[in-house]
Amino acid sequence: MRRRTPPPPSPLPQRDGVDPVRVRLPAGDEWATVRDHLVARLAAGAGVIDAMLDAGRIVDGSGHPVPRDAAYVPGMFVWFHRELPDEERVPFTVDVVYRDEHVVVADKPHFLATTPRGSHVAETALARLRRELGLPTLGAAHRLDRLTAGLVLFTVRTEERGAYQSLFRDRRVSKEYEAVARYDAALDLPRTVRSRIVKERGVLAAREVEGEPNAVSRVELMEHRADGLGRYRLVPSTGQTHQLRVHMNALGVPVLGDPLYPVVTAPVPAGDFRRPLQLLARALEFTDPVTGAEHRFRSARTLAAWSSYGDWAGQ
Repeated sequence: MRRRTPPPPSPLPQRDGVDPVRVRLPAGDEWATVRDHLVARLAAGAGVIDAMLDAGRIVDGSGHPVPRDAAYVPGMFVWFHRELPDEERVPFTVDVVYRDEHVVVADKPHFLATTPRGSHVAETALARLRRELGLPTLGAAHRLDRLTAGLVLFTVRTEERGAYQSLFRDRRVSKEYEAVARYDAALDLPRTVRSRIVKERGVLAAREVEGEPNAVSRVELMEHRADGLGRYRLVPSTGQTHQLRVHMNALGVPVLGDPLYPVVTAPVPAGDFRRPLQLLARALEFTDPVTGAEHRFRSARTLAAWSSYGDWAGQ
């Protein structure tokens, strides 16, 4: 198998814990200049690209500013920093559960994205940890949804990241989640839910379709209360987008606070951190692929709807 040649190191430093954007000019395109390609490829618009070029904010592999008339060279890399959006600070801490020279295990709060994406860039668990721990090479081995709290594994050394990411790809990580949802006495649990889930680009909610199952989840009822709530243990053996949320909804007990299932609701205003999704990545277990150590971690967070439903619901 032919190995991919790794991209060259960035000539630009991180900014606020966020890497610069790297663009590789593809072969086969018929562009006269780098500028023409960037205008066509990026959504920023010609005026923005021209201003960035004129200000020297787009650089080549040597860190030299790319002039506006620079010839297009297939395979060439250029770098620049995106303009950071105005982000509402998520007023909850990212707690470090474990740290050694290879990995960092963090306990992420609700509402905080794992890695930069879309309108969430500097206000992400990765960017925060890079700044707070002084680890610019820190990278995520996997991701949790922004609305889901709990354990996330980060890698310290770039050259080791693939080994840890392969744990998740090859299903060599045991993951356990906890959720709060309505209690249904007629629901026969425990059970293993199998279905085929698809998530289309640009569509907020995933959906189940006919076909070979690609999503498997074990669902168990841990306890229930007289107020009609249940606390559930969820163990996924696959990792489809929104898998646990889709499966809980399919069972008729959607996770409390879910803005997508069973129906997509209007976005909440920025800065509204009430009623978080009641889903928590509770436990993470794996054999370290670098050191051979057996790791077992548990989140110290609690789900507010279970500990104090009135406070969570704003009653």
